[in-house]
Amino acid sequence: MYRILDAFAEVKERRNLRRHPTYTKPELMATVPNQVWSWDITKLRGSVKGLYYFLYVILDLFSRYVVGWMVATRETAELAQILVDTTCQRQGIAPDQLTLHADRGSPMIAKSMSELLVDLGVVKSHARPHVCDGNPYSEAQFKTLKYRPDFPDRFGCVEDARAWSRPFFQWYNQEHYHSGLGLLTPASVHYGQYRAVQEKRQQILDGVLVAHPERFVRGRPTVQPLPEAVWINPPKEQKENSENSSLNSTTEVSQSP
Repeated sequence: MYRILDAFAEVKERRNLRRHPTYTKPELMATVPNQVWSWDITKLRGSVKGLYYFLYVILDLFSRYVVGWMVATRETAELAQILVDTTCQRQGIAPDQLTLHADRGSPMIAKSMSELLVDLGVVKSHARPHVCDGNPYSEAQFKTLKYRPDFPDRFGCVEDARAWSRPFFQWYNQEHYHSGLGLLTPASVHYGQYRAVQEKRQQILDGVLVAHPERFVRGRPTVQPLPEAVWINPPKEQKENSENSSLNSTTEVSQSP
């Protein structure tokens, strides 16, 4: 039987099998605010086992500013669309200005969400499936939230979750000196106020230099600069340049007396 089938090229899998597509690694770069956003949803534990509330957060990649957030009792594409639409209107996003990055959760890849982004003129971007670091900035922001000293183990109700989240995001945007922003606050970077802050810091450093020149054997101290670009999945050559820059900086520190 198999010899006959082989003669007719029929010795093969004859069932219809799903073909898994090849996903391209997204390479996203932001050099100004409102150029690339990332968003995600995380669970907040409720008062009893198995009860969760859902925190939706949209983060600007360049400034780390939380441009929109919402706590809800459900995780749905419809609620996510309301948040994305409202946030785009509030930030004055023009067509073809913004790329919105997310993982491949159900609300993120929903057809209705894709249609909304087309209507808004927003380019969608998704992380590859089964990749742990596909949405790193949103994940890091959630870690900052859940590692706060006053973050509760459980929330009594959805209003409790919202009441806790409001001052947190106010603190995060307006008061948190972000290590990835040269110790600037997300709000100062997002709205272009950081230059005045850097000028004041430089004046203080110059004053210390005049008062104690012996402390600065390498010359005039300068403020930590704001990164010129922020990447999700930088190209290989960009990553190598960044690593070499970090290595040179580390070497200089190790040579200090």
